[in-house]
Amino acid sequence: MKGIVAAGPDASTERGTSTGGRHVDGVGAPRRREGGATSTAAVSRQQRCHTFFGRRERSNGVVAITPGIVIVFAVILLALALFATEPVPVDVTAIGVMVTLMLVQPLSGYAAATGLLGEPILLFPDYPGDALSGFANSATLTVLAMFILSDGVQRTGVVQLLGAYISRYTGDSESRQLGATIGVVGPISGFINNTAAVAILLPMVTDLAERGKLSPSKLLLPLSYASMFGGMLTVIGTSTNILASDLSDRLLGQPFSMFEFTQLGALLSVVGAAYLFTVGRALTPERIKPAVDLTEEFEMADYLTEVVVREDSPLVGQQIRRALVETEFDVDLLQLIRGDDVFLEPLGPKQIQAGDVFAIRTDRDTLVDLLDVEGLDLVPNVTVDEDELEAAEESSQNLVEVVVAPGSSLVGETLATTSFRQRYDATVLALRRGGELIRARLDNIELRVGDTLLVQATADSIARLDTNRNFIVAQEIERHDWRRSKIPVAVSVVAAVVALAALDVVPIVVSALGGALAMVATGCLRPTELYDAVQWDVVFLLAGVIPLGIAMETSGAADLLAAFVVGTADAFPLLVVLGVFYLLTAVLTNVISNNASVVLMVPVAVEAATSLGANAFSFVLAVTFAASTAFMTPVGYQTNLFVYGPGGYRFTDYIRVGGPLQLLFAVVTTLGIAAIWGLRP
Repeated sequence: MKGIVAAGPDASTERGTSTGGRHVDGVGAPRRREGGATSTAAVSRQQRCHTFFGRRERSNGVVAITPGIVIVFAVILLALALFATEPVPVDVTAIGVMVTLMLVQPLSGYAAATGLLGEPILLFPDYPGDALSGFANSATLTVLAMFILSDGVQRTGVVQLLGAYISRYTGDSESRQLGATIGVVGPISGFINNTAAVAILLPMVTDLAERGKLSPSKLLLPLSYASMFGGMLTVIGTSTNILASDLSDRLLGQPFSMFEFTQLGALLSVVGAAYLFTVGRALTPERIKPAVDLTEEFEMADYLTEVVVREDSPLVGQQIRRALVETEFDVDLLQLIRGDDVFLEPLGPKQIQAGDVFAIRTDRDTLVDLLDVEGLDLVPNVTVDEDELEAAEESSQNLVEVVVAPGSSLVGETLATTSFRQRYDATVLALRRGGELIRARLDNIELRVGDTLLVQATADSIARLDTNRNFIVAQEIERHDWRRSKIPVAVSVVAAVVALAALDVVPIVVSALGGALAMVATGCLRPTELYDAVQWDVVFLLAGVIPLGIAMETSGAADLLAAFVVGTADAFPLLVVLGVFYLLTAVLTNVISNNASVVLMVPVAVEAATSLGANAFSFVLAVTFAASTAFMTPVGYQTNLFVYGPGGYRFTDYIRVGGPLQLLFAVVTTLGIAAIWGLRP
C-alpha cells in the first residue's frame, strides 16, 4: 500500500499541493485566499496536530495504527450504526459522539497513570475547546441564521403567492404541472434553505395535482429532487454546503464563495430537470390515485360509519369524554349530529342525548361490540365521505393531510401519549407511512418523521396546525396572517445578505447573522418567533459532528483511510478516483445524515488528493455535491422524508427513480469539476 507522506517540519515537498489552483509549498507555508489575504487557521491547526502525543505515527511514510485511531474508528462505526437505524434522533447521536470523544482524553490519562496505556490519547489539540468548537463554529451559526432568514421570508407569504401565480397556468397538463414544480422550487432553494422551500411548497404542489386530477405521487418526488439540485446553486442553499465550506476553509484555507459552484449547479439543474421530464417521469409511480375525496384516498370506506343513540342506551346523560372517548374500544368520534346542528371537537364536555348521531371511525369487529354494549344502532344507507365530514362548517376545510415534520416533538411519541385529540382539538382518522395505510389501533403507534395523518378538525384548529412547526399541512389553507406588506423588506434583506457575502465585504456568517437581526428589526419576524424558526435538531447535529472531523484529522484516522484509497487508486486515472469519492459519499449519505457524511469524507478526500498530487479543492467539491444530492432513499435527505407519506411512496421507489439520477449526477458532477476546477495543481 502506498503510504501518505507525513505533514509537518519533516514533510517532503511532495506535500505541496494546490488549493483550488493556488500552489502551496508544504503544509507549513501560508495559504492565500482570493485577493491575496493570508489564512493561517488551517496551518496553525495542522501544526498543533503534530505537537502533542497521540499524533499520527508513521513508519516509512505508512500510517501506523495507534490507540487513538482505533478509538476514533470505533466511535465512527457506532455512530454510523446509530445514524442508519435511528433508535434515537440523529442530533442526540451527534451529541453522544461529541461527549464520547471528549471523555477519551481524561479517561486515557487515568489509564496511562495506572499502566493500562503507555501514554494518554489526545484527540483535540485545544482541549476542551476543540471538542466544543461545533457550537461556536461559523458553519453552525450560519445555518442557524439561514433558518431565521428563511422563516422571515416564509411568513410574508411571497413563496405561496409565487406558487399560486404560476399554478394558474398549469391547468390539467402533467407537463406544465411538473415544469411549474421544478421551476419554482429549484431557484428558490438556492436562496432559502431547501428543506424550508419544500415545506412551503408541498401544499401548493398537492393542490396542484388535485386540481389537475393528477396523482400527487407524480409531482412530490420531483419536488424533493429539484430542491436538492436547486440547493447547489449557491453556498447557502443547504446546510451541507455551509458545513463543507467551513471544512474547506479549515483544511485548505479556501472556503466557498457565495457563487463558487453556481455554474456547475445550474448545469446539474438542467440535467436533473431533463431527467425528471423524461426517464424520471416514466419511472415515478402513481402510488396514490387521483382523488378529490380524501376518504377515498385513504380507503376509509370500511372504517367510517354513523351510529344513533337509542332511547334505552346507558350512554344517555353521560359526558361524551367519559362514555366514548375514554373507552377501551378502538373508536374515534368525528362529529356529533344533533338535529340540524353538527359539532366537531371539542366534543368531550357535551352530554349525550337520545337520538344523537355520531360519525365514528372504527373497524367492523369493534363496531359490532360497540352496538351491543353501548345501546347504539347503525344509521342505514349513509356514506361517510369528505362532504359529510365537512358539513359542520360550510365553505371550510375540515379534513386535511398533516405530515409529521423533522424535529417534531411528536416523533417517537404516540397519539395517546401526546394527548393529540385534547391538545389540538383534532381527530386522526388514518395514518400513511410510505405505501402503508393504518386505519385501526392508531393511538399506540409511535410516530415517525414523514408520517402522514388524515386529520379532521374545525377550520380554526387546522389553522393552528398549519402554524405549528411540528406539522406540515399538505393542503393549502386560507391564512390571513401573512405579512405581505413586508415582502419587499424580507426579499431585500436576503438580497443584501447574498450581496455582502458574494462581494466579500464581510464573511457569510456575519452577513447571515446581520440579516437575521434585520428580519426582527424590520418586523418580518417577531422576537418570540426566533426560536421556533430554527431547526434545532440540525444545529445540534452540526455541533456534535464537527468535533468528529477534528478527531479524525488529529488522530490520523483520516490519513489511514486516505492511505487505503491511495493504495488502491494508483491503477486508475484521477478522474475515476474523483468519481469514486462522489459515489462513496453518495452511498454514505443515503444511509446516514448528509452533514455527518461531509464531516467524515472531506478530511479523507483532502488527504487522498494531497497524496496523489491532485487538486484537493476539487475533491472537496465532489464530496459536497454528493452529500447534498441524496436521491436513493427516503432517509437520505429531509426533503425525501417530507414527501414520503403524502406521496404514498415505497422505499424501493427512491431506488428506482433516484438510482439512475444519482449515477447520472456522478458522471456530470465529476466531469464538470474536472473541467471547471481541474484535477491537478
